[in-house]
Amino acid sequence: MQIRVDDLERVTLEVLTQSGYPQEEASVILEVLMYAQLRGNNQGVVKLIGAGMPRDKAAQPISIAKDTKLSALVNGGKNTGMVVLSYATDLAIEKAREHGVGIVGTNSTNTSTGAIGYYASRVAKQGYIGLVFAGSGEFMAMYGSYEPLFGTNPLAYGIPTSGKPIVFDMATAAIARFGIVEAKTAGRAIPEGVAYDAQGNLTTDAAAALGGAIRVFGGYKGAALALLVEVLTHPLVATSPDANGRKTDWGNLVVAIDPELLTDSDIFEQRVSGLVERLKGANKLADVGEILIPGERGDKILEQAEKTGLVDIDDSLWTALQQIVK
Repeated sequence: MQIRVDDLERVTLEVLTQSGYPQEEASVILEVLMYAQLRGNNQGVVKLIGAGMPRDKAAQPISIAKDTKLSALVNGGKNTGMVVLSYATDLAIEKAREHGVGIVGTNSTNTSTGAIGYYASRVAKQGYIGLVFAGSGEFMAMYGSYEPLFGTNPLAYGIPTSGKPIVFDMATAAIARFGIVEAKTAGRAIPEGVAYDAQGNLTTDAAAALGGAIRVFGGYKGAALALLVEVLTHPLVATSPDANGRKTDWGNLVVAIDPELLTDSDIFEQRVSGLVERLKGANKLADVGEILIPGERGDKILEQAEKTGLVDIDDSLWTALQQIVK
């Protein structure tokens, strides 16, 4: 179904307020969720249904545990990942502006950061190359196993151009966990071959998949990328495993790089834009209408939503959101 964007924003903000978030934090979370929702990304408002995303009653002010001119380690204080990674992104941009590079890690969060392309895009819009990596709970199995040990371990990049930045955002999982949650809410099956049940059998049942493990994408190569993200978002940023090595908090990493370290920024952006033009103008296969650059599909959906003021949302998801605020 289609609903008005402002209605979705209003209800989402009400849900966040009921979930215990003060206005400033709720506004940050709303922006991250709507970034995804208005681009057709499953990291949107689906995060607020079911168990939802209540503010941790033990949350403390965000603090900096370690600081250098190029880097910082941020203690999230059990605040939601979206608020903490937004703070870290601002800090990385500030360091890149002053010193050419900003590297900021976070720990002590316990909820999703949402679509990490949002943060990579923010970095790129400031003229810097952005790299973002997000850790999470144990939802995905290593290649050759059905035991959930990895997070879904997304990575994203943002690259400035003379026009819109190039923004790429992907999970190293065969399906995003909230894609499974969304399917369960809608009563749909998930695609074949993307998840195991608790006994290690491949399943298309969303509920069984949530009780089992997600597969990595791309076989052992995807698993190798997932391992990289795991290292960057847990050991490197000093999250706190328990005695058995299981995760007790989530970590993230954002890097901002000023192209001026190696070349003239304007020339860099012009050359990237020229590369984009060559790619989009490349000889197409017979069944291809347009060659899309990362981020273009979502931007087209966003442009339509901005033009009409309407957004597509699953009927059951919209009903579930409305029921929370009744």
